[in-house]
Amino acid sequence: MQRVRRKVISGHLLLLAGGALIGWLYDQIVIGLLVAALLALGWHIRQMLKFEQALRDKHFGSLKYGDSIWSQLYSRFNYQRSESKRYKKSYRRLLKEVRKSANAMPDGGIILNSNFEIVLCNKAAQRLAGFRRRQDQGHRVDNILRDPAFGKYLQARKFEKGIEIRSPAKEGGWLLCRIVPYGADELLLLIQDITERRRLAAMRRDFVANASHELRSPLTVVSGYLDTMAEENEMPEQWRKPLLQMKTQANRMNRIVAELLELSRLEGAGAAPTDEVVDVCRLLAAAKKSLGGQGESPAIDVKCNSRAQLYGSKAEIESVIVNLLSNAVRHTPHNGQVKLLWESDEACATLTVEDTGIGIESEHLPRLTERFFRVDPGRSRDDGGVGLGLAIVKHVLERHDATLEIESTPGRGSRFSCQFPLSRIIVAEADLSAGISGKKD
Repeated sequence: MQRVRRKVISGHLLLLAGGALIGWLYDQIVIGLLVAALLALGWHIRQMLKFEQALRDKHFGSLKYGDSIWSQLYSRFNYQRSESKRYKKSYRRLLKEVRKSANAMPDGGIILNSNFEIVLCNKAAQRLAGFRRRQDQGHRVDNILRDPAFGKYLQARKFEKGIEIRSPAKEGGWLLCRIVPYGADELLLLIQDITERRRLAAMRRDFVANASHELRSPLTVVSGYLDTMAEENEMPEQWRKPLLQMKTQANRMNRIVAELLELSRLEGAGAAPTDEVVDVCRLLAAAKKSLGGQGESPAIDVKCNSRAQLYGSKAEIESVIVNLLSNAVRHTPHNGQVKLLWESDEACATLTVEDTGIGIESEHLPRLTERFFRVDPGRSRDDGGVGLGLAIVKHVLERHDATLEIESTPGRGSRFSCQFPLSRIIVAEADLSAGISGKKD
């Protein structure tokens, strides 16, 4: 290429020199240079037109040979065109493999743009949710998945967790939908069939509820006889300790059965009512009076920094407070402290239970709301815990559109925060003056 460049430059210089020489002979050097430049320009224009014609006709016979600058340009153009064809072929092959892999996935995958419009979907999405690859392309995804909960999920744009909706393509089917942001402005909607999992969960709930109902009657009979025998004055002394132990275990079983029945009810129930008003500050005071001052229990401090109330179930909110407070009292030494705090701002209302107890290791925090999960099974059983309290708290909060956040440091204590949305908050006048707003759902 350097040789061609030198040849072009030297050729043009010779042409200009020749024009200048002829012009000098006629005493018109400037005109001679101008004529030579115009000849060079005319030749290049002619070559450019030939190149353009060759591009349109795709016939480069006149440009394939020779070592002029235009032949070199054609060679470079032809090389780039060949490379482009090769890359295009490779891209098509790769795209074909990607589509084949996507279609082999058992879960549905839909690529969405920033406006939630469908760009592409795999075969599993067509099978699970009734998508049509060509007809639905460019339409909003909520026009196909017409579930109100899914519409709210898109509107909220909080994609950390998925959402379960009914399948539009399968009677009685359920889908787990989760959106994963990727790229600059694109989203990936993943769809998983959870019909079988929902069916097994329903079977488990029914079994637990039925078993608990069946256990309640014999436990009531056993507890009644144990109470009667324990009150018998002529009971031999050697039987009193075994009777006390049996009575304690029977009471514990009754408590487990009652909590299992409550869990089954909560799992099968929908959203909590919005026509009942819950005075949280009054419930906190009642919980302190009920659990405080028992034996060597820690000090309980209640602070109501807001007069806001809630729309929901009073009994269920009370169970949340009692469960969280009893856990804090049970795992805090008598010289420690437990704080109950109720506050609200322009975003939410928060119920906080904080203690200075033994704390919880970080690896146990994600499992705390699982039923029957206990960090220390031995101590929890001795203290009366059965591992169902936090599971009940979790389901009650879900019914009230609330969330539970847990923070804990071993040896320093734990903090449980229940955050209620504005739609569940009734704001008092004192709170309105502080700039807090809310409305009934």
